Amino acid sequence: MPLILGANSVRDSVYSIDQSIRFNPGDSTYMQRTHGAGGNVDKWSLSFWFKRGNLGTDQYMFGSGADANNTSDISFNTSDQLTFWSYIGAWQTRLITTQVFRDPSAWTHCVVVYDSGNALPTERAKIYINGARVTSFGTETYPSQNQDGIVGSNVNIGFGRYISYGGSYFDGYLAEMNYVNGSTLDPSSFGEYNSSNIWIPKEYSGSYGTGGFKVDGRDASDLGDDESGSGNDLTTSGLASHDQMVGESPTNNFATFNPLDNRGSGTLSDGNLQMAFGATNDNVTATQGISTGKWYWEAHIVDHAYAYIGVQDSNISATGYTISAVALYDGGFVYINNSDSGDRSTTYTNGDVVGVAFDADNKKIWWSKNGQWYSADDSSASTINISEVEAGNQAQVITRSPDFFMPFYGNYTHSTAIFNFGQEGTFSGNETAGGNSDGNGVGNFFSPVPNGFLALCTKNLGS
Repeated sequence: MPLILGANSVRDSVYSIDQSIRFNPGDSTYMQRTHGAGGNVDKWSLSFWFKRGNLGTDQYMFGSGADANNTSDISFNTSDQLTFWSYIGAWQTRLITTQVFRDPSAWTHCVVVYDSGNALPTERAKIYINGARVTSFGTETYPSQNQDGIVGSNVNIGFGRYISYGGSYFDGYLAEMNYVNGSTLDPSSFGEYNSSNIWIPKEYSGSYGTGGFKVDGRDASDLGDDESGSGNDLTTSGLASHDQMVGESPTNNFATFNPLDNRGSGTLSDGNLQMAFGATNDNVTATQGISTGKWYWEAHIVDHAYAYIGVQDSNISATGYTISAVALYDGGFVYINNSDSGDRSTTYTNGDVVGVAFDADNKKIWWSKNGQWYSADDSSASTINISEVEAGNQAQVITRSPDFFMPFYGNYTHSTAIFNFGQEGTFSGNETAGGNSDGNGVGNFFSPVPNGFLALCTKNLGS
């Protein structure tokens, strides 16, 4: 699958969002606070950016409520439709989009506005996606005029799960979460169109009202910190400092692995950076493809049993441990299209960090282990200096010419690895981040990046 750029991950954004927060259901991640008294229950606005992880399950991004009979929430259902609803003993508001949200590669902006005092029923609850009003709903119920809502009342409010009931955790990334109480704002308060007519972020500069807050995750030790100046901090649960994703944001979209191109029984987690394979001939590719340039990424090995790391041709849908791929087997063999090439590179085992340097212009690939580079073009592997990679020497040369090459992880029996394309250098807390960036100052890698090679993200791709 070729690169799909996030609709708002562009280089000409005037306002830069520098990080996001990763929500991983396996860690039961969420953040919330008690709203406090005096809030406006008839008028509020919410703005946030999301990038999805796994799809097809009930996932709640935002909510407020006391219990299952008194709750208001924004969620995805099992059909990946976006839902905004308020239930106070009965349905007061219920909007379910006909549109589905199944793109795990893109950042998307969502604005929800509640204005129950409006004379027009359809103006009392509104959803905007990337600056455009959503008008097509499979289910469409609006509140009666002046119907008091849940949001703004003195109950729990927050992100990442079904706040009023528990469970249904969000899987993915959230960024720049602004909750404004007492005002009805349109998307132009939070975003704008650039010269290419692409919706990009804009910093909100207005009042937050009673109980309002801004959460952007800039403090890794306090991810729920309110940056609005109102002091309405959210308490986090299950979130760790490594869930601050520096650089992964609507203004710089990093590659992850793609659940839509997960061929086999593997399970993606940790923002689609960890893959656990459990059966034979599984493989998965990334959300961003490569046709030109030089690129670098890494994998922390959790469990190795016939694991394969490398690149695969685009537009391949078959299972197989290295079908249409060039990848390094954990035993040190370089495999090409499910066959041993006869060339050798480094072996790797649990706890090792494997680096991949890929030169798409000259169709060359190398592998490193814990920062040490190895030749990849001979029947016996030898250590080489990083300067040899930079000079283009002793690589495995790829003879095929697909439209795109995709970062690839394959498996023959069972294996698990956590990848880093530059957005998270601790591999979910398994390593101490090396603090190594590419030549453009992008990324946080375990090992030094060869000169001329870049982290795989939209800022470097020049979107």
